[in-house]
Amino acid sequence: MPHFEGDIDKAAMEESSSPQSSSSVVHDLEPGLAAASSPPAITAHGVPSLNGMFDNDDGQFEFEELTAEEIQAATSVPELAPSVNIPPPSAIHSSGQHTTPELMEIFYQRLFPFKDLFQWLNHFPSPTPSFTNREIAFTLQNDVYLRYQSFPTYDAMKKEVIRLNPSRFEVGPVYSANPRDRKIVRKAAFRPLEKELVFDIDMTDYDEIRTCCSGTKICSKCWTFITVAIKVLDVALRDDFGFKHILWVFSGRRGAHAWVCDRRARELDDVKRRAVASYLEIVRGGAQTTKKVNLKRPLHPLVTRSLNILRDSFSSAILVDQDPWREPEQEDKLLKLLPDKVLNQELKKTWEALPDQSSTSKWAYIDSLAKQGVSKSLDAKELMEAKQDVVLEYLYPRLDAEVSKHLNHLLKSPFCIHPGTGRVCVPINSARPETFDPMDVPTVSQLIDEIDEYDATHKANESSEKLADYEKTSLKPYVEYFHRFVSDLMKEEMKEKRQRDQENGEPLNF
Repeated sequence: MPHFEGDIDKAAMEESSSPQSSSSVVHDLEPGLAAASSPPAITAHGVPSLNGMFDNDDGQFEFEELTAEEIQAATSVPELAPSVNIPPPSAIHSSGQHTTPELMEIFYQRLFPFKDLFQWLNHFPSPTPSFTNREIAFTLQNDVYLRYQSFPTYDAMKKEVIRLNPSRFEVGPVYSANPRDRKIVRKAAFRPLEKELVFDIDMTDYDEIRTCCSGTKICSKCWTFITVAIKVLDVALRDDFGFKHILWVFSGRRGAHAWVCDRRARELDDVKRRAVASYLEIVRGGAQTTKKVNLKRPLHPLVTRSLNILRDSFSSAILVDQDPWREPEQEDKLLKLLPDKVLNQELKKTWEALPDQSSTSKWAYIDSLAKQGVSKSLDAKELMEAKQDVVLEYLYPRLDAEVSKHLNHLLKSPFCIHPGTGRVCVPINSARPETFDPMDVPTVSQLIDEIDEYDATHKANESSEKLADYEKTSLKPYVEYFHRFVSDLMKEEMKEKRQRDQENGEPLNF
């Protein structure tokens, strides 16, 4: 069993058997972080220190009345340049591995967007309980799993991540007390208060459908399942629930996570989270379930809208790319989803007489034979509804609903590195998900090589503009997208807080 110095929490060890982690040991780590000793952040454009702008002497958090320019400056602070004692990327070699502890250390020191991550979790420029009482869980390089970590400041989090050099870390809920103090507060006083509403789409749930790949492998054909899922769920969350701040993130291998960051979403309790997940869940049942879509008519507007989205992709993504019913044994899966036995028998005869037909042809024969009147008992409306159900069963998003239902569920942080592929868990632009290619996502070793290449090319030009390391790499557009998302979220949060303060009659601070 791997060893790590620190408290072993038996209760947390039991919790580690949940789907959140397969690690062998769970610890509560008390590294003795110096909360008050962190230096103030450097700011741009002459804006005062963020801590000085927002922190009261008594530890409460209030806002001064900022101008639009000051807000923009506060939310656009660049990452600090790396310190001189950080080794250059060229000193690290991956030995052909996807990741190594050395590669991860360089990534955290020079590329990870800690400032934006802090502001995303905190929702404001200076620390609030949304950050200080937030659980962070680390998986170390030796697979030790550390639960209930929390940090007083952005600097403290950054220093500890670099010190621990985890293979990944996960984001949990905001608790009613500091997670590090959970052993010394009353049990009833330690409970989760809020967390982003999250959704998990994993290619594993499509394995019985996809024919191009299996297991951990993916390609552009089966990635279409994820693209379509993003389109369907994103519009449902925005149009049906009114959510605005939805961050989609590549899982690093074969899936995507959605983080709904609106305050209303973060404050949902477990009952309401289950209700949202159930509302969006249409495909139900495991591999042994013959028919996974069973809907009442007339269709709910969610389903009607989803079908309109799915129809655009069904022919190419399912009939052509996956060709799921080409083989005779596969035909039976389709026939079991159709309602008329006589029609099914005629379809079977036709397909046997014309072997090696594509799924596109077999799908077309359904309507062709139905129009010929081969079955006197055929109900045209019932057949149309059955075909709609087939489209939904094969292409509607397959949710891992348990991830969404519980407030205390942990989910891998954006910009972590997937240990199996070495790829960065980057954001996906939900406005254009079809432009995202998981094979183009940079790996940690690639990023380090890109820094080397940039520095070598620009070394002669000493007068060139000083860039943050991420700006020298293909990670730049993903960091900039995340930064814009976080800035928009923070601006709305600050605006809402001012409105609440005015409604409550609280004076504005200038």
